[in-house]
Amino acid sequence: MEFLSLQNILFMTPILFLALPVHEFAHGWVASKLGDPTAKIAGRLSFNPFRHLDLVGVLMMYTVGFGWAKPVPVNFSNLKNRRSGIILVALAGPLSNILLAFTSMLISGVIAKLIDLGIIVIGSERLLRFLYYVSLFFFFLVIVNINLAIFNMLPVPPLDGSRLISAFVPEEAYYRFARYEQYIGLIFLAIVILVPNDFISGFIRSVAEPVFRSMILTVQAILGINADNDFWLLIQYFAMQLFGHL
Repeated sequence: MEFLSLQNILFMTPILFLALPVHEFAHGWVASKLGDPTAKIAGRLSFNPFRHLDLVGVLMMYTVGFGWAKPVPVNFSNLKNRRSGIILVALAGPLSNILLAFTSMLISGVIAKLIDLGIIVIGSERLLRFLYYVSLFFFFLVIVNINLAIFNMLPVPPLDGSRLISAFVPEEAYYRFARYEQYIGLIFLAIVILVPNDFISGFIRSVAEPVFRSMILTVQAILGINADNDFWLLIQYFAMQLFGHL
């Protein structure tokens, strides 16, 4: 499945305007609750996408399905408990995307269940086409959020995974590492941009597939959706196109 097409761009744009602000807002909100007002002072405790979007990160989302936003500023020295605070702030963004992905899957499951119950009746080609695009939208909403969560957990600056490192190593060792964060980040950025089909994409797909599969099975079990439901099968078909199998 190619992300960079007119159809996919039309689907991806509203999704990015939702997924990226939610991710960054979660970082700032948790930091604020733990004692650091930096994000609030900087005007980043907002769902306004234009306060969070990074041009290169957004282009990466359109082309390979994962990317980043402008990091929310956090002064970790203001946190009430620095070590646990770093962990909670770092995890807040990826977890918010996983929650958003599951919520999206649950909503699509409700639509599938309404079809099972006969409340939504697919009685015309026009309705079938409409449901096709609805299922495609929810597929992208789920997979983009899963990809964002996985990508941001990579232990490379300035991604969230690198912040977790600081919580588990001696401060002196992390500060030595931090001196090279900018250079490591630039090298990583160059690799991601110049070699978009490298092992990073493969790694993210290999992790995203079981996460996606578990969400499908969990929602199907919770709502009692028929396995042969056309709407439900469509979402899994799109996953097969992306992952190669499911």
